[in-house]
Amino acid sequence: MSNKHQQWSCVCHLSIEGNSSLILIEHDNGSTRVHSVPQAPASGLEEPKRPVLIGLHQPDRSAILLDPVSKRISAQPQVPADAIAAYAYRDPLTDTYWMVSDGDSKTGIDPVSCGQYGSPVTVIDSAGTTVPGTPVKTICAGKGHHVVTYTGPSAHAPALPRRAFLSNLLEGSVTVVGNDPADDHTYLKVLDTINLCEPAHEAGHQDRLPNGAYPHGMVFSKVTGKLYNMNNGYGSVAVIDPASNTIEKTAPMKLSSNLLLSPDGCFLIGKGVDRKSDAEHIIGRLSVMDAASGDLVDTVNLRDIYPSCYRFNSDGSKLYVTTAATGKGIQKENSKLDRLLVFDSSALPKLMLIKELQVGNADCGRRSIAFLHADGKDVLVFVPNPTDSSVSVLDGASDSVIDTIALGTAPAEDFNFMYWRSVLHGA
Repeated sequence: MSNKHQQWSCVCHLSIEGNSSLILIEHDNGSTRVHSVPQAPASGLEEPKRPVLIGLHQPDRSAILLDPVSKRISAQPQVPADAIAAYAYRDPLTDTYWMVSDGDSKTGIDPVSCGQYGSPVTVIDSAGTTVPGTPVKTICAGKGHHVVTYTGPSAHAPALPRRAFLSNLLEGSVTVVGNDPADDHTYLKVLDTINLCEPAHEAGHQDRLPNGAYPHGMVFSKVTGKLYNMNNGYGSVAVIDPASNTIEKTAPMKLSSNLLLSPDGCFLIGKGVDRKSDAEHIIGRLSVMDAASGDLVDTVNLRDIYPSCYRFNSDGSKLYVTTAATGKGIQKENSKLDRLLVFDSSALPKLMLIKELQVGNADCGRRSIAFLHADGKDVLVFVPNPTDSSVSVLDGASDSVIDTIALGTAPAEDFNFMYWRSVLHGA
């Protein structure tokens, strides 16, 4: 597909020398324009009180900011240099945007929003065209970074209630929140906490909290009706019944730091890296687990590849994996920091590498990915190149690079797409 006649836009946040930069890319009738939102001086506030960047209000190209103290949301013509970009999960059923906050890097506590316990998940109404004045709710979950997953009735599990599950990295638990707007008694209220403690890893303790589970990566399968949580610290996947909030079993998945669900709901894909077996080379790994049985059914090892972000295309026929940097010394020198891997996933549980594309550089820990969905398929794929301060645009059918858009000259330490009221999807 030619890029010449397409009309699209995307919003990017770059962190350059610790300062926030908000950029709008617009493509129309063969012409691409890059617009940078003006930068304001740093607020100078301590981190829990700094303005939080939600996204871009495209009609007037203003930055949408949350004041974490007053909880007011406003559109501003400039972005404070020390604004913190929010990572968020959209719930399409309620049209809400769940922003996660990590709290203090050591304690996992945000004293501004949650006092002496936990860090917040902020729920914002993303419907309509105007900027909401305040969040719908600020929920104090457990300590540390959160991953948000939504559950509800499906053809295979029609009796499941609508809930949101929030994992708590530094606590080793999952917070259960009501997510049915029709139920006033439970909606956006904390209903339960699931302790992820595995006694075999905790000197026999049955309910240690905090523990060493370090959950990061959680998905819900409509096929099995189960919730699956990646316990990084234990190297296992906890299978959770969302009807009773109980852990039914755990299944080993070593060397995985995240979890992805195949679009058909049948397979779990973990991604991670082995830095120990070879002193000169890292070995990236993709692990495929059968969701119903908990059996590992395929493993793909990737020499000199650190798999950063990974996502399926809309129909599940391809899995895209971005590369970034990890390790140090000779391991990092040998690593491929300028690649995008494309796998044929149409015959899962088998994954077959069909393309290794050279894009720009990502000498940083994370490289995201985004897709433009139209006419029932992903027509474009966007791959950022943080070190080059550019974005590669790929044709979604051929996976060929059709454009590389320069955003600046200084390398970015971090680069994320912002999905506020956007047609893009990704990571």
